[in-house]
Amino acid sequence: MKANEVELLCTLGPASLNDRVIHWLERAGTSLLRLNLSHTKVEDLERIVEFVQKRTSIPLCLDTEGAQVRTGPLADGKVTVRENRFFTARARPVAGDQFSISLYPAYIVSQLNVGDFISIDFNAVLSQVVEKRGEEVVLRILNGGEIGPNKAVTVQRPLEMPPLTEKDRASIAIGLRLGIRHFALSFAHRASDVDVIRSLAGSDAVIISKIECMSGLRNLTAIAEKSNAILIDRGDLSREVPIEQIPAIQKMIIRNAKAHGAKAYVATNLLESMTSAPTPTRAEVNDIYNTLSDGADGLVLAAETAIGEYPVNCARMVVKVAQQFQRNMSAGTRPIRVRASSLMGGVEPHGGRLICQTIAPGENPQLTDLPTFMVSDEELTDVEQIARGTFSPLRGFMDRECLESVLEFNRLPSGLVWTMPMLLPVPKEVADRHRRGDRVLLSTNRGAPHSLLEITDAYKFDPHLLARKWFGTDSREHPGVARVLIRGGHFLSGNVTLVQPLPLPYRRYDLTPAQLRTVFAHKGWSRVVAFHTRNLVHRGHEMIQIEALERTYADGLLINPIVGPTKRGDFLPHLILDGYQAMLDYGVYPSGKVVLASFITYPRFAGPREAVFTALCRKNMGCTHFIIGRDHSGVGSFYGPNAGRELFDELGDLGIVPIFFGAIGYDLQSERYVDLKACESARPISGTEIRRALMAGEALPNWMMRSEVQDIVRAELMMKHSLFQE
Repeated sequence: MKANEVELLCTLGPASLNDRVIHWLERAGTSLLRLNLSHTKVEDLERIVEFVQKRTSIPLCLDTEGAQVRTGPLADGKVTVRENRFFTARARPVAGDQFSISLYPAYIVSQLNVGDFISIDFNAVLSQVVEKRGEEVVLRILNGGEIGPNKAVTVQRPLEMPPLTEKDRASIAIGLRLGIRHFALSFAHRASDVDVIRSLAGSDAVIISKIECMSGLRNLTAIAEKSNAILIDRGDLSREVPIEQIPAIQKMIIRNAKAHGAKAYVATNLLESMTSAPTPTRAEVNDIYNTLSDGADGLVLAAETAIGEYPVNCARMVVKVAQQFQRNMSAGTRPIRVRASSLMGGVEPHGGRLICQTIAPGENPQLTDLPTFMVSDEELTDVEQIARGTFSPLRGFMDRECLESVLEFNRLPSGLVWTMPMLLPVPKEVADRHRRGDRVLLSTNRGAPHSLLEITDAYKFDPHLLARKWFGTDSREHPGVARVLIRGGHFLSGNVTLVQPLPLPYRRYDLTPAQLRTVFAHKGWSRVVAFHTRNLVHRGHEMIQIEALERTYADGLLINPIVGPTKRGDFLPHLILDGYQAMLDYGVYPSGKVVLASFITYPRFAGPREAVFTALCRKNMGCTHFIIGRDHSGVGSFYGPNAGRELFDELGDLGIVPIFFGAIGYDLQSERYVDLKACESARPISGTEIRRALMAGEALPNWMMRSEVQDIVRAELMMKHSLFQE
């Protein structure tokens, strides 16, 4: 976010103290990273600060323990106490159990009096002091429950406590030495507490005073005048203030703070549900929006980013709501422009809109009396992907102007990058019979209606010239060239509408781009790596998939094999899908990180052009990154090893990031997968060798192909089923 926008403060903890989350918190627009000293050992602080500072330029804030009582360590991580039992609280640290715990700071036990009510861990447990015995007190449990370590303890009368603990003072000294300039004062009671922390942190330090108790609320004006910012901790404040008053008190604190020159931040339960769910509740979104309407300068994520399962999603959600708030404020009294839910943040479809041109169930397309001609399965799969939006922004087959623009410039006439000709070749007599404005029905080779074509042009294009410009050669040894020359040089152009998809046997893995975006949104994914393949999975594929996930800090991986018509000798589609399904079934991939979906299309063998084209298709599916392997979509030696990278560089930013990999091998000495060029002792993972061994019934080493995948092939051979396209 920019300096004049809403600030986002994110708390670091076990869920976020890693390369991936820090990277994406910065990309999301985090303004300040918070370290909670209540949950950080002073001996670990320097190491943690240096770890964070090496990974981001976002400033760090040390949030002090302050004048707060907490539970000590517990032997089993938690303790369940029962009502009407007696329980001991000690000054000396002990490994707490169901009979006793320690309180921190230790001196607080001496300040407790018989009759004091004590609530523990946000009122989960209510107790009363019934006896004092030297350095311990006996508590009677009035409301049972579960107690955790390092949880807040509230004594229902004021206690005299210094504003900073010794640990706070030591931590501030470490922070100053490491260049930290932001410090949060927990449980600010009075203006003199701010003086204490500023005397240690320096006059130029940014002091954020936290209002989370009644005395802080009573002395708010004086505290605000000496602070750079006021942070409303709604959780701790609600321990001393009736919860139904918190919304009104929040508004009052924000007004008061800003009136006295301090920024106002709000914390606690902003997106509490997202500690375990990828999306927020509507009530939480309303709360954030209304908090901004109250005038808050910043929002603080605590448990959401420290211990939650979706820290980056939380940060992005706050930013999205804040941006919507600012758009609405900028619009003034103009009506709010309502848009359909995108289902997913992240990458837009190519051209800005996902095309959808299909006949809805129950809709009457009026097919009777339309002229019909049969079209090959390859072109019909093109129709399906155009109509479903995979080839957005295309709406149909290209006319001459569009084709020439793509062949010459790798762009549509509009200037938008597009590298793949999308053509409907027809016999000469069909081209001669139709003109602009005609509507024709395209059917399968079995005569079943498939789609409508609204013809815009019928034209001729020299197939040899087309092949040279498309594939860089007119050699019939190139399968793409051979296909173009066989189909001839007459073409129809026009928009298409899908009536009935092809009856392919692999539909169980079929997901449209819109459906994939829905799946990603449901999983909470905003950064998705896609993998394109027409081969049985081997360990080299697995390695680059996992490496791409880690390298890009992505939320998930889309494995997207081709299952349409392929060339002779390719693995049958069901084998490829079954191999990946086995990998998922046996837990080979990281849990919850992979979606397997088929891509009903066919290989063009167009090398660099096809590398870009397949990336743009995955952009339309909602992916942000795309794996480009060695000789991606090439054939033979027609394209250089770096041709794909060179074309991506030439075309510039496509809205999807290519992740390049060279040939992968296995080094038997180090037992690692490596770039073949970087390791002379590495063994190649040869597709040719894999095919030969599988056909011969020979077992491949596990470093080349997992046994779970080989077992599927053996079963096919035992049942005398074919493995390859014929």
